[in-house]
Formats: sequence, C-alpha cells, structure tokens
Amino acid sequence: MSSTIIVKTPVLSGAGELYRKQKLALKTVVLFDENTRRLFRDQVMATLESEGFRLLDLTVPARETSKSFSSAYRLYGTMIAAGVDRSWNLLAVGGGVVGDLGGFLAASYYRGIPVVQCPTTLLAMTDSAIGGKVAINHPLGKNLIGFFHMPHMVLIDPSFLGTLPLREVFGGMAEVVKYGFIADRKFLLWLETHFDRITALEEPFISEAIRRSAFIKADVVEKDFRELSGLRATLNFGHTFAHGLEKLAEYRHIRHGEAVTIGMGCALCLSHNLGYLSEDDMRSGLELLSRFRFPRGLLKRRFLMHSPEALLENMFSDKKKLDSKLRFVLLKKPGEAFLLDENVDDREVLKAVEDARRFFSKGNVN
Repeated sequence: MSSTIIVKTPVLSGAGELYRKQKLALKTVVLFDENTRRLFRDQVMATLESEGFRLLDLTVPARETSKSFSSAYRLYGTMIAAGVDRSWNLLAVGGGVVGDLGGFLAASYYRGIPVVQCPTTLLAMTDSAIGGKVAINHPLGKNLIGFFHMPHMVLIDPSFLGTLPLREVFGGMAEVVKYGFIADRKFLLWLETHFDRITALEEPFISEAIRRSAFIKADVVEKDFRELSGLRATLNFGHTFAHGLEKLAEYRHIRHGEAVTIGMGCALCLSHNLGYLSEDDMRSGLELLSRFRFPRGLLKRRFLMHSPEALLENMFSDKKKLDSKLRFVLLKKPGEAFLLDENVDDREVLKAVEDARRFFSKGNVN
C-alpha cells in the first residue's frame, strides 16, 4: 500500500488531470487551519476552481486542541449539511494538526472517503503527512484515537515553507535527521554537510532533503503498514522520550520537533550505554544535534529543570508502550535502527536521560 508523492512548485498546478489519473472526483472538501487559511486559501481555492473542482472549505483553530471529537463532530455537521457524500474527497492543507484531523475525518466520514495531504510545514512534509496514521487526542494522551488511512496522494510544495518561523524549520529538521539516523548513513552525512543550507531553505537542498525523507518514510510504511514486524516502529527513534517530554510540558510548551531532538539525544545515549552504538558514533550524532537551535530558555525550563525520574514517569503514558513496558528504538550504527524487544531497566533509562542532560546543559544547543 503506497501513496503518490509529488514534490514540486507549484504543486497544485494541473491538479484536475492529476485527480482524474488517480480516479478521484473533482469534488473536494478543503480543510485549513486559521493560519493556512490566511496564507494559502485564496491561492489554493483559485487554482482548484480554475481546474473545475467543486469545493467546500472548512477551517479549524490553529492549535493542538482542534484534534478532538468536538471539532470532528462540528465539521461532520457542516459536511452533511453541504451534501458531501462518499463520492467526495478531502484535501488537508496545513501542518500536523490539519493533516491528522483531516485524515481522521476522511477515514470516518461515510465509513471512509479518500484523503489527499498537502502539508505546509517541514515536519508534515517529511513525517506526519506520509504513512496514513491519522488520529485525534484524548485528555489522557496524544494521538490515541484514530485510524490507518493512507492518503491517495501527498502533494508537497517547498515554497510553502517560506512562511515558516525558524523555530518550525528546526522542528521539522528533527524528523529529517531522524531518517538519516535510522535508515541511510549516506543521507546523514549529506545532512551534516548541507545542514545550514537546508535550514536556510535554500534550493535545491531543501527540496532534496524533503524528497529523500519522504521516500524513506514511504518505503518503511509500505513494508510494514500496520507496524506488525517492528520495522515501522523504527520511525519512532527518540519518540518515546519525546512524548514523555511533551506530556511533561502539558503538550503546550515545547514543539514536537524540539522534543524529538532531545529524545534522539537520549536514545543515542541509551544505544551506547546498552552496548549497541560505539562511543564515536554516539558523539558524532550528538554533535549533529548540537546544531539545532531552541528558543532561549526552553531547554532549561522544559528539560533540564525536570528530574530524569519525572520524565520517566511521563513516558509511561506514551502509546508506544506495550504491556506496561516502554518500547525503545535504538541504533546499532548510523543508518541501522532496531526495535528493542526486551525490557530496559529503569536505571538504564534514567542514566541515558542524565547523560543527555549533561550534553544539552553544556550550552552546545542554543
């Protein structure tokens, strides 16, 4: 099972012919958040209207709380009142919130209509828009309620990134670097060489980083769509730690990509401490993470001020635990990740967190 992934500018040019080739009707619900509506609605709607589409556009607040049953229920009502039926499809234009919510709506409305993802953030372009995991949140945890609903297409326009704050660029870069760590050492070396050009959104570097990331994820997903073999789980490198950090920050005070960057530092340390990753490879990975930039004071307030024990406690609410055991993705070497089946002693987890805390407290990451 795979999606058609297109990376180009302007990506919606010729959308009518593209939809017809995919056997999708030109009847589309277009979902924005308040930010992407302001930035892209006129452009997107005018392009699609010129291609002969019949459109219904919907908007949600640009915040994580939009991924909720109440938001979905309200949008279902609007779609029903507008006569949207199974012959329609949904285009999600935005970052992870819009992509997740749009995918959830499409998977559940009329027992499933096609979804097309048009991500507008680097994080969504390289991760959340690809692979078909769509979900909403519950007060007890993030992304706990959802579906596997593969998008028919993922339409990526790197020019959309020009509106992103630098903080969001670095947040997305965390997922890009992750792919090098878990699957492609040559890509990791390329990222080390061109890191500054990619984060400056220079072409052709940014498009190449997006393209290679997207196709690495798509390849992994195609081989293990429902995460049965453990291969897809390797996409969660650093995420068990990251989701604990996000819960510790009440899902408000730290971006997902920032938490993943810190989480990958913890995972590198754990990989080394358990004897899988060499010290040189661990240090090389940490040095790459040192090139990330955080808002002033974020590390101190959201990671360094909390004890390793507090982080561990919050990690146990992560949906990636199984039978009350934490599941860790570790590295044997850069480009080779694996899901550790055995339980890890809490003392080892705490030591890895403490080692990462020492690294991040040195001031290497601003």
